[in-house]
Parts: sequence; structure tokens; C-alpha cells
Amino acid sequence: MDMEIIGAIVGLLYLWLEYRASIFLWIAGMIMPAIYVVVFYEAGLYADTAINVYYLAAGMYGWWMWLRGRSSSEEQPIVHTPLRQAPALAATFLGSFLLIGILLGYTDSDVVWWDSLTTALSIVAMWMLARKQAEQWLVWIVADAVYVALYLYKGLEATAVLYALYTVIAIFGYRKWLKEIKRTI
Repeated sequence: MDMEIIGAIVGLLYLWLEYRASIFLWIAGMIMPAIYVVVFYEAGLYADTAINVYYLAAGMYGWWMWLRGRSSSEEQPIVHTPLRQAPALAATFLGSFLLIGILLGYTDSDVVWWDSLTTALSIVAMWMLARKQAEQWLVWIVADAVYVALYLYKGLEATAVLYALYTVIAIFGYRKWLKEIKRTI
């Protein structure tokens, strides 16, 4: 079976677990990036290759963060992103976007700024996910929609389909997480 197809299957499992706010999403979240490091490198998507190395580390960090809030069998609750974090998140996005774009300018990438955009959004969204912030879904919606076009352009059809599903599920995930917040208040 093609590595891209395997990555897409693991990605669907990851998304299902994320939608359910299951701590086990982090296991799939460590397997999938290991696969996609190879897929994206071969496709010349260097920022996506690098973001998947980040996802591996973020998977370990996310697992730890979600476990940290546990008492016996209770997971850390879903929360809203504190408004005071908005400037830092925006600065992280902008700084990452510019730095990655500049660095990619020294490669043979033909999608420098699009690759940089999706990667910077993903860095912010993953950090928010590790803290179980509901608004991470909004960032993923934007990133995933752009990823669909980027992957179609690069000929990664299975991955484009996966990210189209991610976009749709992210809308439902956001709604579900908001309901979960209301339920726990």
C-alpha cells in the first residue's frame, strides 16, 4: 500500500479521535507525521516535512499536557482560548509565517508562501490543541481548506481528500467542543 494512503488512513483515525476529544489522538498523532515526513519530502513540500517533525514532538507534548490534567480517569477539560493569548498567538503565526517563507525561498519549492501559510497556522493550532482549546478548530478550518488546494496542486490527491474531510469535520468538531464546554460549566 502507498505511504500516502497509509498516512491518510491514520489521519482519518486521528481526526475521529480528535473529534471525540480522546487522549488517544496523540498516538495516531505521532504515527501519522512519521509517515508524512517521507511523503511531503518526496513531494517537495519542505515546510510540511518540517511541520511533521514538529507534530511528532507536539504529539508527545500533547499527550503529556492532556495527562497532566487527569485525576485517575478524568481528562483535562475542553476550554475556550483565553483572550489574553490572542496577541501571542498572532505574533507566533506572523513570525512563523515570515521566517518559514524566507527560509523556503532558499529551496526549490514552487509554493513558498502557501507552504509557509499552512505551516504557520498548523503550529498555532497544534499548540492550542495541546491545551484543549476549542478555537483550535477555527484555525484548522482555515489551514485545512488551504491544504486541500495545495495538495491538489502537488498531485497528492489522497491527502487532499483527507484534508477536505478534515475541513468538514473541523466545523463539526468545533460545534461539538463548544457543546462540551457548556455541558461542563
